Amino acid sequence: MAKYIFVTGGVTSSLGKGIIAASLAKLLQARGFTVTIQKFDPYINVDPGTLNPYEHGECYVTEDGAETDLDLGHYERFLSIHTTQANNVTTGRIYQTVINKERAGDFLGKTVQVVPHITDEIKRRMQLLGKEGKYDIVITEIGGTVGDIESLPFIEAVRQLQWELPDEDVAVVHLTLIPYLRAAKELKTKPTQHSVKMLSETGVHPDVIVCRTEEPLNNDIKRKIALFCNVKQDAVIEAMDASTIYEVPLLMLREKLDLICMKKLNITEFKEPELDKWKAYLDKLKYPKSKVTVGLIGKYIELQDAYKSILESFIHAGAMNEVKVQVVNVHSEFITKENVAEKLEGLDGLLVAPGFGHRGIEGKIIAVQYAREQGLPFFGICLGMQMAVIEFARNILGHPHAHSTEMDANTPDPVINMMEEQKKITMMGGTMRLGSYGCEIKKDTLAHKIYGELHITERHRHRYEFNNAYLEQFESNGMVASGKNNETGLVEIVELPNHPFFIGVQYHPELKSSVEHPAPLFVSFIAAAKKYNETKGQLIASLLKKETV
Repeated sequence: MAKYIFVTGGVTSSLGKGIIAASLAKLLQARGFTVTIQKFDPYINVDPGTLNPYEHGECYVTEDGAETDLDLGHYERFLSIHTTQANNVTTGRIYQTVINKERAGDFLGKTVQVVPHITDEIKRRMQLLGKEGKYDIVITEIGGTVGDIESLPFIEAVRQLQWELPDEDVAVVHLTLIPYLRAAKELKTKPTQHSVKMLSETGVHPDVIVCRTEEPLNNDIKRKIALFCNVKQDAVIEAMDASTIYEVPLLMLREKLDLICMKKLNITEFKEPELDKWKAYLDKLKYPKSKVTVGLIGKYIELQDAYKSILESFIHAGAMNEVKVQVVNVHSEFITKENVAEKLEGLDGLLVAPGFGHRGIEGKIIAVQYAREQGLPFFGICLGMQMAVIEFARNILGHPHAHSTEMDANTPDPVINMMEEQKKITMMGGTMRLGSYGCEIKKDTLAHKIYGELHITERHRHRYEFNNAYLEQFESNGMVASGKNNETGLVEIVELPNHPFFIGVQYHPELKSSVEHPAPLFVSFIAAAKKYNETKGQLIASLLKKETV
């Protein structure tokens, strides 16, 4: 049977429960244990698929097609494992299951209540992965903040599991905040005391307290927290702000978070953590040899979490190329033909990001045209690939009104059209083309060079596709469909062979990028941006030399 670690949070949201959970999992994995992480979210939505990116950040898609919380991206990036539908559960999904059972008569006419029916379903889900027999340790992150009304059923389920399971099979890690008052030049422990008190009042007592802080915690502070929160002093963990999230596992190793949890779980046999690859990656990340500037053309740039996986993929690819990737956010809604050169000035590469809806579309198309005509390395993902297709149709094929039927249902040239199987669907949640699908790559293309193989699988999340009725026109004019799904004929990759680097993909390569296995497309894109930057630098140096002479 697996052992269970629960990670809760107090004082405020966005403290980084997901990063702490992923860091602890990484350390346990490095010591030889099989570990997985799951996220329990307290909102009533069935999944994040229909949530606005401004509200919730990106929607992360797993191999099996589940639309999940963005924290699952952290789990996969840290552990290099695949999560599934079972790794993310919301209040909405719990209630939906219980109500369906009640409608089917499973409760034999009993009054259905939060306790025991809702909490029983939560406990069942919490132990689902642990009962598969594949994992030694299951880490469960409880979303929200202790004290929130919506979190109470989850906390109650943890309390019941602490009572039902052997004491050595359950550990609770509580993440909290130690604010630093600059006027008084003092760290304050009172918010943490209140947070732990609130958690204890629900019947759940933390075994470890992880303290987010901007200033180091001295022994007096740790002793005070331990005394008032009823934990051992060595179970009070300092979590200082780090320069990168990938440094956190090493900080937690130094604080012995993994050892403290293993002691509570009565794990006595383990090896020293193997983190050589992780440390080598960090060295490359922290000490780059050069810098490239990449433009991220999107419509949700005000919230960084909306493009979380893309930004992390840039970090992974930057480390592989030993460069620092500086990302410049450019709002597509404000790009015009008159200002595009000014908006994109100084960039070494351009990525047009995914999205939905008509807002900012024309700005994306103008940006693609600029990259194509100026020889600027271009990379389009999902909607970004579709914008590249529309731009090519308008300016090369001579179809000035070409568009996607998503934005213009009456376009005379629907070069992007709704997928046939999507046309009869009326429900929004979980109905797109989701999850991992195969792609066959043409030999001797840029895609083939990047992947080094002819068959790949990547994750998808879309309703619209390239209209194959126009395929012959595109290919006879220079745009190659270098990747297709053989079963459906769906065009997965388009590229321009006569361009330094121009590629668009219908899928989301950022969803499979991790520290140890960076996404090949991102690695190649950053390599092209690096080359562009070096060429640009050589040209400037040459011009300066001529002026001096």
